Amino acid sequence: MKTECPAWAPPLLAVQFLTRVPVPAVGRLSEEAVRVGLGRAVAWFPLVGAVVGSISAGTLLLAEHAWPRLVAVIVALIAEALITGAFHEDAVADFCDGVGGGRNPEHVRQIMKDSRIGSYGTLGLTLGVSLRATLMYSLSEYLTLAAIVAAATFGRLSAVIVMATTPPAPTDQIGLGNKVRAGMRTRDVVLACGLAIPGLLPFAFAAPLRLLCGVVAAATFLVWLRPLLTRRVGGATGDCLGFAVYTTQLLLLMAATAW
Repeated sequence: MKTECPAWAPPLLAVQFLTRVPVPAVGRLSEEAVRVGLGRAVAWFPLVGAVVGSISAGTLLLAEHAWPRLVAVIVALIAEALITGAFHEDAVADFCDGVGGGRNPEHVRQIMKDSRIGSYGTLGLTLGVSLRATLMYSLSEYLTLAAIVAAATFGRLSAVIVMATTPPAPTDQIGLGNKVRAGMRTRDVVLACGLAIPGLLPFAFAAPLRLLCGVVAAATFLVWLRPLLTRRVGGATGDCLGFAVYTTQLLLLMAATAW
């Protein structure tokens, strides 16, 4: 018998998965409907990213009216961390600790599961957040909103791409990322690419060459990342997806501020 999953469930599950925003309606779904809906939710990841990016950029632009731009950038990053629960920042720290200190794939995954943060994670997270803050500070006024939204959109799309192209790492327990992957269909990946367009279009109109450079850089990174994950981690984990999200965001912001 075909499992019923309401049409409204996947976008709300995407919001629940990527943010800390309460979604009470999801509680009415059956366990099987949630399982099916999580796979279809990936199509909505880029659109959720665009909303998160809009909130970050909007907070920055509003805070600029009261404080210097550097202060406004920090306020914007705080607002985003409250919305996402520092979801991807946590993944960056875990990934850097695991890949930096792991002796073999099993040891890498063991370190990633550890809630404590080590020297590699501390350095990686500090440099990543510092670079992101500096890039947001350096954005020209006319590109601030478009570039931040585009980076957030493409970042979440990159997680879908990694899930679609890299096999999952063997784990003792099925993590939430693998539960999402298990129900993902090719049409969901295609739809994710389509739903990324609204978040990318303003940047494409404002600075098409910069967007092209950022997308090419991000795509090159994702091509490089796949064999690294296979060799060092044994496949993709949730922390690997979060690292991909954060890094591709940085690459698009770097393209937006170059030259």
